[in-house]
Amino acid sequence: MIIHLTKRLYPSNNIPHICNYVSRGENILKEIITKNYTNKDFPFYKNNPRISKKGWIILFISIFIGFIVSDLFYGFSQIIGSFLMLIVMIIPLLYYSKWDYSILMEKPNKDEIKLAILMFIFYLVYAAVMSFILGSLNLIGPDGGPADLVMTWDLYASLIFAMMSEELIKFIPLMFFMKLFYKYSENKKVSFILSSLIVLVGFGILHFSDSVTIYSVLLLQGLGSIFELYGYFKTKNLFVPYLSHLLTDGFLMGLMFLPH
Repeated sequence: MIIHLTKRLYPSNNIPHICNYVSRGENILKEIITKNYTNKDFPFYKNNPRISKKGWIILFISIFIGFIVSDLFYGFSQIIGSFLMLIVMIIPLLYYSKWDYSILMEKPNKDEIKLAILMFIFYLVYAAVMSFILGSLNLIGPDGGPADLVMTWDLYASLIFAMMSEELIKFIPLMFFMKLFYKYSENKKVSFILSSLIVLVGFGILHFSDSVTIYSVLLLQGLGSIFELYGYFKTKNLFVPYLSHLLTDGFLMGLMFLPH
């Protein structure tokens, strides 16, 4: 779907212009990299708070149960299915957070909203360029994605809950592997980077289907998620990657309401 939509947005003859916009954003990138958004730390990886082995198993199981619940309600109401999927995952996570939701997320401030919007813009540019490259190398797939997806308002509204669910699908293994790597390395940044690589690959594979190639899902949905992970890395606030993800899917899927 991303490939079809970005081709509508960015024809191949516009790619050089996109690259110019990327170069103009160099100063913005420097500000994003150097700016300190928060003094908060990542939760769980240093037993802050502690999650037992049984707790981690329950959290991973909640992801699979969430998928099952979502599929059960998919034909009835996508918004209800996505809402229940979120509830199934977030309640155990809040329980192991000792019901302190602030260690997971909080109301984003002005700088965090700006960061989320910038990550959204950077992803659109990245997806456009990557789609062009994949298309040139014939590595997209037979259909380029679910272009025949029927867009409904129910599906569109379900993004409100579905995008947070997807962030939790990344967040739970991210913190699990970060805890694992930190136990042996005692290096927070290295642990986060290694955990992120695993999550990026796993999230990309989740999007694999017969209509796309493994290259496209690993680069577009997988590596493309680096913008959301970076938003979380800088802020330790799940609302930032959530907002960025919501803007991305909301914008791209909103284009499907437009006449072809």
